[in-house]
Amino acid sequence: MARKFSMVAAVFVAVLGVAAMFQGTSAVTYTVGDATGWGIPSNTDFYDDWNDNKVFHVGDILVFNFTTGAHDVAEVSTETAFDNCATAPANLLFTRTTGPASITLNRTGDHYYICTFGTHCAAGQKVQIEVEMGTSPPSTTPPTSPTPGASPTPATPTTPSGTNSTNTTTSTTPSTTPSSASSLVSTLSLVFVSIALVLFF
Repeated sequence: MARKFSMVAAVFVAVLGVAAMFQGTSAVTYTVGDATGWGIPSNTDFYDDWNDNKVFHVGDILVFNFTTGAHDVAEVSTETAFDNCATAPANLLFTRTTGPASITLNRTGDHYYICTFGTHCAAGQKVQIEVEMGTSPPSTTPPTSPTPGASPTPATPTTPSGTNSTNTTTSTTPSTTPSSASSLVSTLSLVFVSIALVLFF
């Protein structure tokens, strides 16, 4: 009886230890373009510059802030389609037409996002995201409040519908949310530790 109690206690302590170890694992939410949001940028390098010092991981979330009907966000399948702003259905993996659009990065490698409206992509409304394995470090700065009515400086004054584009934005500071990848790792770790304890004690 004492041996069974010891085994249950050991499993409980191991489960608590593994859970505590994975407590800090989280995903980061990035607002593409920060306060500018997702729109026609003032220069064609804007989103490349925004992307420069960021490291993206599986489970991170991209938020594209744009006005529905004025912009969209589509992931294209290849770098060539990205470079050429190719919007043919064969090049599109998906398109989100309602803003703001949240996209969870679910695989490693390069991801290519463009706006399919008119010449928006050719004017620089596109971003390439390189995704790595692992987890992002938690944010050390609390997120700021949304800033309604902010809008990027457009390269052309109107959208194809003839109206000015306006974007509302959210936090410019990454915030953390639990990652499904980290939850899976945590769960599998608990299962393996529990099995090992049962087999060896």
